[in-house]
Amino acid sequence: MSDQDTKFYETAVANFIEYLRINTVQPEPDYDGAIVFLKKMASELDLPVEVIHVTPKHPAVIITWEGTDPLLPSVMLNSHIDVVPVFPEHWICDPFEAMKDEKGDIYARGSQDMKCVAIQYIEAVRKLKREGRRLRRTIHMTFVPDEEVGGHQGMEKMIKFDSFKKLKVGFAMDEGLANETDEFMAYYGERSPWWFVVTCPGAPGHGSRFVENTAAEKAQKVINSFLGFRDREEKRLKSDPDIALGDVTTTNMTMLKGGVQPNVIPAEFKIGFDMRIAPTVNLVELEKQIHQWCKEAGDDVSFEFLQRNMNQKVTDTTDSNPWWKAFSDSCKKMNLKIKPTIFPAATDSRYLREADYPAIGFSPMNNTPVLLHDHNEFLNEKVFTRGIDIYYQLIPDLANV
Repeated sequence: MSDQDTKFYETAVANFIEYLRINTVQPEPDYDGAIVFLKKMASELDLPVEVIHVTPKHPAVIITWEGTDPLLPSVMLNSHIDVVPVFPEHWICDPFEAMKDEKGDIYARGSQDMKCVAIQYIEAVRKLKREGRRLRRTIHMTFVPDEEVGGHQGMEKMIKFDSFKKLKVGFAMDEGLANETDEFMAYYGERSPWWFVVTCPGAPGHGSRFVENTAAEKAQKVINSFLGFRDREEKRLKSDPDIALGDVTTTNMTMLKGGVQPNVIPAEFKIGFDMRIAPTVNLVELEKQIHQWCKEAGDDVSFEFLQRNMNQKVTDTTDSNPWWKAFSDSCKKMNLKIKPTIFPAATDSRYLREADYPAIGFSPMNNTPVLLHDHNEFLNEKVFTRGIDIYYQLIPDLANV
């Protein structure tokens, strides 16, 4: 490696650390600090930058590298600015110190999710521009707010803006996950999140009696039905090596509310569930099943959705999709083991796909433990810098489709 290359990667790591030190934790992210930093990056790249306020408190930043044929649909490289909360007492360092240890592991909230990818985009573009490269399609690097709390004040609204439509996005890259093996995950779809509360009313009474038709009896039947379904899906996942978490439906009981004191039988229990539904599931039939489980627990048992995502659109991963073919061919050239799969949680890509923008979630972090949202989140600097090299190959291959 030349002295120039060594300095380039050292500067890239320094920029990564600087970005990690901007405390963009929810619920009060320092978006202003992030804007200052990203504008500085755009200035160094000699590229125009635009700040779009999705709401007065939710800015998005767009850095644009115009292609030689700007009339063609563009390539969007998306990342989110915000990060999830931390429990500092469980960390080995300040979560926003971005401490690098002797192994090169960089500890910080957002190191995997997903400030690494944001800087990898920037540094790959920097390297391409340093070589005097010009790409056919325009590249838009977008840095958006609110993803970690649902994206409702971020991507969900932003794609409806005229300023977004003017980007003429043809294809989008967004976040993926780390992987502990040598494979790289490529996410072409997501599970649909359903959050709902089941209400079980019942006969109240004194805790010393055998009261019939209690809320607790109904709640027990509800819990048995939903967790029985959970067990069946878990067994299906464990018994079939060819499917991943994103291919099954998870159901978790997340809340249980009811009762006033130990010797009073409550008149009602409320049970909260978080269900993440695989794209192959018939959502209409599943909702009928939920109604049936509630009815079996009692005619007066009901449920109410808190979130009911019906979007099951996925991105085509066959060679008939020129974007996927360009992505997969580029990865083959780099000898990357790519595994197309369904993202088990939710990202901003769901809004893009719902609006008919093909999108692939991809974070180049293999041989790395999955630590997003976890204590002591870290990314090794060698994995980080290799990610720059991967995007350095990917970006022109996509832009020249």
